[in-house]
Amino acid sequence: MSSSSGLLTEELQCSICLDVFTDPVTTPCGHNFCKTCLNKCWDNSQTCNCPYCKETFKRRPDLKINTTLREVVDHYKKKSPEKKPEVLKKPEVLCDVCEERKLKALKSCLVCQSSYCETHLERHLRVAGLKKHKLINPVRNLEDYICQKHERPLELFCRDDQTTLCLMCGITDHQNHNTVPIEEESEKKKTQLMKTQKDVQQMIQDRIKKIQDVKHSAKVRKRNTEKEKAARVELFTDLIRSIERCQTELLEMMEEQQKAAEKQEEVLIEELEQEITELKMRNTELEQLSHTEDHLHLLQIHSSLCSSRNTRNWSEISVKTDKSLETLRRALTQLQDTLQEKLTQTDLKRMQQYAVDVTLDPDTAHPYVILSVDGKQARCGDIGQKLPNNPKRFDLFTNVLGKEGFSSGRFYFEVQVKGKTKWELGMARESVNRKGSITLSPSHGYWTIWLKNGNEYKALSSPSVPLCLRVKPQRVGVFVDYEEGLVSFYDVESSSHIYSYTGQSFTGKLYPYFSPDLNDGGKNSTPLIITPVKYNK
Repeated sequence: MSSSSGLLTEELQCSICLDVFTDPVTTPCGHNFCKTCLNKCWDNSQTCNCPYCKETFKRRPDLKINTTLREVVDHYKKKSPEKKPEVLKKPEVLCDVCEERKLKALKSCLVCQSSYCETHLERHLRVAGLKKHKLINPVRNLEDYICQKHERPLELFCRDDQTTLCLMCGITDHQNHNTVPIEEESEKKKTQLMKTQKDVQQMIQDRIKKIQDVKHSAKVRKRNTEKEKAARVELFTDLIRSIERCQTELLEMMEEQQKAAEKQEEVLIEELEQEITELKMRNTELEQLSHTEDHLHLLQIHSSLCSSRNTRNWSEISVKTDKSLETLRRALTQLQDTLQEKLTQTDLKRMQQYAVDVTLDPDTAHPYVILSVDGKQARCGDIGQKLPNNPKRFDLFTNVLGKEGFSSGRFYFEVQVKGKTKWELGMARESVNRKGSITLSPSHGYWTIWLKNGNEYKALSSPSVPLCLRVKPQRVGVFVDYEEGLVSFYDVESSSHIYSYTGQSFTGKLYPYFSPDLNDGGKNSTPLIITPVKYNK
């Protein structure tokens, strides 16, 4: 069936055969297919799942024809009739013997090099000498079936030279060659053609499946894009609210500062005016005494008038200038911190969607590292356990890897480090050295951070990078994007970014890497704990 054209073609199209539905049926998950296509798909599979969304059904559904959809399809087909492919008709071969009205030939004779209708063919079927002639289905180009050298029918095939021969060619030019009847070689070629056809059909099915996968990926991507857009709208809405709140608080603060400054200025002016009044009175007294003739009185009050009175030293008092720039700077710094926190929260929330279940691998654990029964905790003991020294096991440092390796995509996990004074976390390449001294660096296959001496954090790049953290992380999130070459670490509880390795080139599998570090006389006895991801709201 060839696909019909029109606006509704895609909606009325089976995603298996990519054609307009024939006897459409609906799966329990709500997708539609041709009944024959879906049954054939399930017959060739060990499980029954939807070819479109991949939902698996425990029991094979009893398929009923969707009558409503079939009526729509029938109506659509009537309005848009199918364009059936044109069949190339072979030119009709006529009898070479008929004189007046030429009849259609039934057979062609390679010996006589003529074609015969049913009437004129009768002698070839009756006469003994003619019965030995080579008869084939009627063809117009009889000369192509005759050896041009010996004028005999081409009845043999030379496998050495890959060419057709007559019997004389087989005796002369191809005497020692591998020759077989053309019928035998034709059957062999048919078998090869059937295999090729089967391969082509498989290629068609592979491409149909690829189209389905691409459509499914596009649908998933669109859904994820919509979710991402909604998350970004929510983020920017929060940021706008934060900016508006910051603006309001800044204006209120500036208004309060202005009122406080005005009140201070009023008090200062009042004090200055009071002192000016007192000084004017004193100046008047001094002026009067400077002209007095009462010498005794002048001597009696001289010391009191000349002594310094309790007045303020106004040279030490300054009027505070505009603080708006300083206030604005503080507000912008606070806004920047809020913005960074919101962005990190959004990133962390997105990364948590790629959470994977990580379990510690006992075959890699150093003998001093003690794992919990569920494989979710690792602590360092004081005595080494008696364990087989297999190639996967670390034998010098207190390290352990996760069981699950990852060679593509994105993944995320969280580890509780609360109460520890030393630890190491990150990712390691499967091929890393496990024996003797190791170097934690990307060039040696490790992407890690560590804590030493209770408060010294570092990223173990080349060279190492000291990390200044505002708060001590209690739970660390590790995110990896294999294709992007990214390994990021986050403080989950404060929703803050710790460090990221970017632009890395990963090869082979990556495994989660852990080290609870030495017990340190009980000071560092708390285990590292792989915790379930609690999605940030």
